[in-house]
Amino acid sequence: MDWNKEILNKIEFENIKNKEEKEAIAKKIAGKVKNGDVIGFGSGSTSYLTILEIAKKLQNEKINITAIPTSYEIELLCNYLRIPTTTLLDKRPDWSFDGADEVDSNNWLIKGRGGAMFREKLNIANSHITYILVDSSKRVTILGTNYKIPVECYPYAINHVKEELMLLGGKEITLRKAVAKDGPVLTENGNVILDVKFEKVTETLEKDIKSITGVIESGLFMGYKVEVVSE
Repeated sequence: MDWNKEILNKIEFENIKNKEEKEAIAKKIAGKVKNGDVIGFGSGSTSYLTILEIAKKLQNEKINITAIPTSYEIELLCNYLRIPTTTLLDKRPDWSFDGADEVDSNNWLIKGRGGAMFREKLNIANSHITYILVDSSKRVTILGTNYKIPVECYPYAINHVKEELMLLGGKEITLRKAVAKDGPVLTENGNVILDVKFEKVTETLEKDIKSITGVIESGLFMGYKVEVVSE
């Protein structure tokens, strides 16, 4: 017996900024979908709109794909839209799409405002190509202009990680707090996030952060196989 999925209808992004621009990008990406594709599904509002467009295409053209979601909410959205999902244990994505909080002229990215950067980076690292979907507000000259760099870390390691981040030049280090619950944000992996301001993003910063004991992943994405897609 199938469940009544009415509650899943509430999985939606409200008050999306630059929505028309993002919808145009979503249509571009949906146009790349081919029957049989295994696609990494990113998180965020532009990815959300893209998934809605892909769902329309699947229904209209009677084609089949498999998605590898990067967050629980995207996995639930796929379930509601009847898009089959899998994991990297079983499939490797032919290609992926995802959003970004910032992107510079090197196609270096800051991601993780939604807290899913670990699974997002796994998809990107395993994809032949990843399309990074950004509206004009996400392009910056200097990475870190508008957003701090999120760092996912093991909860009991936050004091050690904070000290090591400061040695790397990190400032204004804060533990990300939840909105609809008491205490900190917990990621899909049960970890916490430190948001860190760096005055300068060097070529080795992603690796330097990742080398700290207790760090699971950072929201810096540097040197990956990505293609930035705008309207």
